[in-house]
Order: sequence, then C-alpha cells, then structure tokens
Amino acid sequence: MKKIKIAKFIDRILPLRIKRGLVTGMSRLAYHLLHKHKLIAIHNLTRSFPEKSLDEILQIIKNSYASFAMLFAEFLQISYLDKNNLSRWVSVKGLEHYEKACREGRGVLLFTAHFGNWEIGTAALAILSTPPFFMARTLDSPFLEKITTSAREALGVGNLHKENAMRMLLPLLRKGKAIILLIDQNVAAKEGVFVDFFGRPACATTGIALMAMHTGAAVMPIFTTRMPDGRYLTEIGPQVETVQTGNRDHDMLVNTQNYATVIEGHVRKYPDQWLWLHQRWKTKRCQARRGNL
Repeated sequence: MKKIKIAKFIDRILPLRIKRGLVTGMSRLAYHLLHKHKLIAIHNLTRSFPEKSLDEILQIIKNSYASFAMLFAEFLQISYLDKNNLSRWVSVKGLEHYEKACREGRGVLLFTAHFGNWEIGTAALAILSTPPFFMARTLDSPFLEKITTSAREALGVGNLHKENAMRMLLPLLRKGKAIILLIDQNVAAKEGVFVDFFGRPACATTGIALMAMHTGAAVMPIFTTRMPDGRYLTEIGPQVETVQTGNRDHDMLVNTQNYATVIEGHVRKYPDQWLWLHQRWKTKRCQARRGNL
C-alpha cells in the first residue's frame, strides 16, 4: 500500500508532458533493442499489409511501440478524471448504444482490443454512464496488479480476472451488468475457433459468443483512438447481432468471426495504434481439436 501511495505521489507531481516524453524515449529504445518483438511485428505487418513498403511497416512499428508506452504514462490519470475535466481528455461517440443496452437489462458485453488507450474509454463510461466491469488476466507483478485495479475501482469500475471468467461473468450478465473484454489476442486451440483475421486463420476466444448465446446479452464494440491533437475518441458501435440458428458450433464460429471482422476494420484504419508485437497467429490449425474450424 505504501508503494502505491508513493507511485501515485510521484505521478501527480511529475508533469504529464515529461512522463509522455520519458515513455516515448523508452519506446524508441525498445524499438532498437528488442529485436525479437520487432521481428514479430515486421512479420505480422508484412503479412497483413503486403501493399506497404518496408519503410511504412517500420514506421507503423515505431508508432505502435510509442502508443503502447503512452498507456503507461497516462494510466494513473484516470484516477483524477471526473465530469468537469473528462472532455479535455476524451470525446465519446455512440454512448446511446451502450445506455440503451443497459436499460434492456439483459447484460452488456463490450469487446475491444489492445488498441489506443482502452483504459481511458473504460473510465469515460464509468464517469458518463453505468460503470462497467473490466476483465483482464492477473498481471505478473503484484504491485502493478494492485495499482491498476485500485485506479479502476476509484471510478467504480469492477475488476474481473480471466482465471475465473465464466463462473463470475454469467451471474453478472443475468443481473444486467456491463463487462468490457479484450478479445484480440491469440488463444490455445482448445479455447477457441479459427477465424479469418487479416486474411489468415487466427485462433480467437469463443467466450464472448457463448455468453451472448447463453444469456441474450447485448454485444457491441468499443475503441478508444488517439487523435492527432493528443485527445482520444471513444467510439461505441451499435449492437452486433447474435446469430442463433440452433446449430451451436456454427453459431459460435459465425459470431466470433463477426467480432474479429469489426476489430480488423478498426485496426486497418489506425494500424499504428494496435499491439503488433503480440504473436496473434501463433496457434496453428494443426493444433486444433477435431471439429474445431
């Protein structure tokens, strides 16, 4: 607890421009030193954007490093956000979609990606409307885990851990609660299905599709994008229809593909704000269980 107080004190007295400058410098250093991750990003981008030159690819990678680093510089700022200063940080578009789904009382599943600053978007929802729950894996560092969860909790955002996901999520959805999930990363073959993502088969989690099919919860995308002026735009899309034909495997695959298509569309518009360093296509079809498409 003492370490967290010290970290917050340092964060508060250190000007934001200096913090941004520090993490930008660190991201440039990482770009030049972390060759393994750089090669992963080059491979991912050249396969996803074959029409782009190597210079364009490398610039996207530099920007991607900087975008992810900026998340660390700005994270604790969410503790100081309120209705009076929120507009200096972020504008929200499509809030009516979220509020309509909340009123329906069937639960809301907001899906997003490791893109832009998803924490700012979560904070904006909590301040302007019904605070959601945020689901993520437990961080390896107990210190970072505590500081991130406490910052969210200060805004009324609940914290959920992927380790006990289904057992915790279903009761919340039945109570009409809203949950934000990051669903853009690779999963093991036994945990997902293969969808088309940037023209290649990628193993994607089926959890959100199964929960929507089981509970009738509304599903919609949310992305928080950094704009050229340094502010953010949080966009909440309209509800994505949950396909229910009675064929569980078919419906699970179609719904999961629909979410992946939405994510791909947004990443294509702003490729330098997605985390290309991750091995998104690591799981291969040959690892899939029988019947997994």
